[in-house]
Amino acid sequence: MWEIILAAGWPIWPLIIASIIALAIIGERSWALRKEVVTPTNLLPEVQKWLNQGGITKETLTKLEKHSLLGEVFASALANAKSSREITKEAIEETGRSVAHKLERYLPTLGTIATVAPLLGLLGTVIGMVELFGSFTNSGHDVAQFARGISVALYNTAAGIVVAVPAMITYRYFRAKVDGLLVDMEQQAIKLIEILHNERK
Repeated sequence: MWEIILAAGWPIWPLIIASIIALAIIGERSWALRKEVVTPTNLLPEVQKWLNQGGITKETLTKLEKHSLLGEVFASALANAKSSREITKEAIEETGRSVAHKLERYLPTLGTIATVAPLLGLLGTVIGMVELFGSFTNSGHDVAQFARGISVALYNTAAGIVVAVPAMITYRYFRAKVDGLLVDMEQQAIKLIEILHNERK
């Protein structure tokens, strides 16, 4: 592996750094976007039980906010439970925007890496071609420099694709997962509003 890095030259280092960042983001988002962590299915029945047992206290709201991202949405709804349906809904939407931002954390960086990695590979290709053509002189050509130019060009092209493809696939996957989680949150929040305003038992 080290020999390949040496053969690829300095243009490979930005791609290596980009791949490390992409792997870190993929690992972090895989852990953070688990459904049971973001939108636990047992939370709404638990909140409904608390309501039936005598209401929600400040301690309960604090506990909800720390429980999960769905808990943050529920806490904002319960804090405005005595207000009109419209005000409760506005509070949920405001918290929902904050929650959506948290769900999408680091995804723009992953998308940028997926877009930029092929360009970094192309930069390495161009630098390799410059070295390649620089090997030709009036007295012939330098075989070692010619071979190095080819190595730099090909290795960087391949590395750019290798970094970009997984980054793009995981970026699309996480975007779809975030959208699904937000829809699930919205549906559960609507159910909570109906419970708070006696439209659902």
